Amino acid sequence: MNITELKVNGFKNLKDIVIEPHRELNIFYGDNAQGKTNLIEAIWLCSGVRSFRSTKDKDMIDISAEAMSIELSFRSSEREQRISYRMAKPYIKEKSCTLNGVKVKAPSKLFGGLSCVIFTPEDLELSKGSPEKRRQFIDLSAAQIKNSYKPVSEKYDQILEQRNMLLKSIALGRSGKDELEVWDIQLAQMGAYITLLRYNYSKKLGEYAGRLYSEISGGRERLELRYGSTVFERLEGRLDYRNDLSAEYLEVLKGNRDEDIRLGYTGKGVHRDDLYAYIDGLSARDFASQGQHRSIALVMKLAQANILLDETDEAPIFLLDDVLSELDPSRQEFIISRIDNMQVFITCCDDSIPRNVKKSGKMYRICGGRIVK
Repeated sequence: MNITELKVNGFKNLKDIVIEPHRELNIFYGDNAQGKTNLIEAIWLCSGVRSFRSTKDKDMIDISAEAMSIELSFRSSEREQRISYRMAKPYIKEKSCTLNGVKVKAPSKLFGGLSCVIFTPEDLELSKGSPEKRRQFIDLSAAQIKNSYKPVSEKYDQILEQRNMLLKSIALGRSGKDELEVWDIQLAQMGAYITLLRYNYSKKLGEYAGRLYSEISGGRERLELRYGSTVFERLEGRLDYRNDLSAEYLEVLKGNRDEDIRLGYTGKGVHRDDLYAYIDGLSARDFASQGQHRSIALVMKLAQANILLDETDEAPIFLLDDVLSELDPSRQEFIISRIDNMQVFITCCDDSIPRNVKKSGKMYRICGGRIVK
């Protein structure tokens, strides 16, 4: 998969951007706050995923502009496709998105078309950061290869919110405990499905990441990833999420009702699970060095890209936003060498342009939101 044309105007500080990216490597360089990351963000939004910078709608349009537009053409093994993403003041909530000229209901409906993997400086905290960040990573990664995952995950979050509201209402004496049953049944069914897919994806992720970590450590260290469920003690070999896993999940919810009412929220479930990393059998969170944490994050992102390629027979587009400057030369070389079969977009400052890259490509200097020749 590769982007063949990108046009951006009015998105944050970007003005009149028109490029035909190279099939292999594209480097956006320049001083800080010139718009390099905005270009990466524009590409990412076309994948149907929310901004990795948590940008609010009102901040997407340049302060001096009345509208913003992103137009992106990409080619997969199947065909050439075109995405349009537009917003205008004052109706910023009314986004206009089209795929091949056909309007989609929301930007999220673009998901599944343009396949991207992004690696940012914040992702370097993936192995030692909050469990929520790792859950989000697994959810996005699994959804990229399983179409049914995303809607189930979103529905689970809605049901969970309803259950938590009911728990507070019960604690105040406004509702009865028996009202939990209908929510618990739905939560158990969806939670069992999500757990099984997360567990299976985590196993595959562990295999890929383990091999890559062995390479980056010169075979001196062994990385293991384990999915930690707050509901199930054993998941290996279990496949029946409709009955077996769902029934066990429901029993856990029922058994925890009194505690949940006291707390005012659901204490156990996929929303509380985590992915644990171990180096040579020791918890990475407790014992890993800063360099080891960075290597874990790096191989997890590379593993995500390789699983996407293997599962879909389509190489994703790899976005590296100002992350190479955070890595030492050996890790820079490692990551570039492992994505040589993908179209890559890199942002960096003038003094951190990667050297000795064995890929042909194009370089674009960004200044004041424009491409400067």
